[in-house]
Amino acid sequence: MNATRLTWVVIALALISAAETPAQQTQADRKLFEDVKVKAEKGDAAAAAGLASFYIAGRGVPQDYAQAVKWLRKAAEGDVVLAQSFLGWCYESGKGTKQDYAEAVKWYRKAVEKGDAFGQFGLGHCYANGLGVPQDYAKAAQLHRDSAEQGFAEAQRSLAACYLAGKGVPQNDDEGIKWTRKAAEQDEGIAELFLATAYHDGRWGIPQDFVEAYKWANLSAAHGQTGAISLREVLRGEMTPEQVAEGQRLTREFKPRRANQYSVVSPESVTDVGPSASDTGFFITDDGYLISNYHVVKDAAQVRLVTSAGFISAKVVNVDAANDLALLKADGRFAPLPIAASRGVKLGGTVVTVGFPNIGLQGFSPKLAKGEIASLSGAADDARYFQISVPVQPGNSGGALVDERGNVIGIVSAKLDASAALAATGALPENVNYAVKSPAWRD
Repeated sequence: MNATRLTWVVIALALISAAETPAQQTQADRKLFEDVKVKAEKGDAAAAAGLASFYIAGRGVPQDYAQAVKWLRKAAEGDVVLAQSFLGWCYESGKGTKQDYAEAVKWYRKAVEKGDAFGQFGLGHCYANGLGVPQDYAKAAQLHRDSAEQGFAEAQRSLAACYLAGKGVPQNDDEGIKWTRKAAEQDEGIAELFLATAYHDGRWGIPQDFVEAYKWANLSAAHGQTGAISLREVLRGEMTPEQVAEGQRLTREFKPRRANQYSVVSPESVTDVGPSASDTGFFITDDGYLISNYHVVKDAAQVRLVTSAGFISAKVVNVDAANDLALLKADGRFAPLPIAASRGVKLGGTVVTVGFPNIGLQGFSPKLAKGEIASLSGAADDARYFQISVPVQPGNSGGALVDERGNVIGIVSAKLDASAALAATGALPENVNYAVKSPAWRD
């Protein structure tokens, strides 16, 4: 790329003005770690939770769960609810500390008092198994319900098991399947195996359906569930080739609902802001219009940008769901990226993107990814897309795809679904990603 100054913006994250090398990324992780450590050592509870996240992820510092627990405890004592829940899990599992169910229950309870879904699930698990508390299936079921109603997939699956077995609640197949389906629709692997079994056997009020069974077994197998892998093999011996093909098609078309994700690695630990999701975008005009993906903003109640001047709000002014595009507007003056038509792009051309993937694990520093134009069309020869070999991760969505001259020729949009590829081919895809071509949005 030439020395053209590029200004990028990330939805709810940061502005950058230059690409970084991998060495610079490592240095940035270390610097961010040191900055957070200074705040944590001064008694900042949120920073202590952030510091724990660095030790858990091994970013900027070797992975060290013992150190993570040390800082989680400080954050938990400072009333950071996510740290309380995760500290409870560490004590329950013996991760980074001696296993202590009483301590696990103590910290789970503190999180439950604030209505935290992770804490509710953890404490429910303790009651279900008599860990640090007398076994009480009714309390377990109630806590799992509280968590499940907040969308926590593991709790939905556990509540389903309570209904199917009649533990802590009256036995009820309909309720059991309802909650199993909710968890499976969030791509929870064990729940998917439950559904696959139900459809295979015609159990729990579900009619026997080998195609549906194959779909859910396929999805569960992608999570490494050995029971699902075995069931899928059994199904292949019971189904016609046409049925198998239909099951594979349903697997490919499966779109999980957005899960309620919990992680100790929280943006608020470092920046005092707590976005529920984050991705990338870039300015296309100097008066504040910017582009990102439709799927980035479609469920957002609020969009904020982090710029060199601090946090600013943005509003969605138009969307193109068919091409997965969203136009946003922020108040202020910004340096837009130069845009070029994609019709002149050649197969094998070098392209790069800079984005903010997995910010909880990888930090807020921008990440450069470089690759080639792998195909002039997308999946199923869709002419709206490029296939690119640029490595992308969650959070790269909406980032500009830039050619060697610094011109934007596309927008990073999607990855080939791993579970669908596994179902269709028996192998996981390697670095198969897609970007919307600039003609789809440049006007």
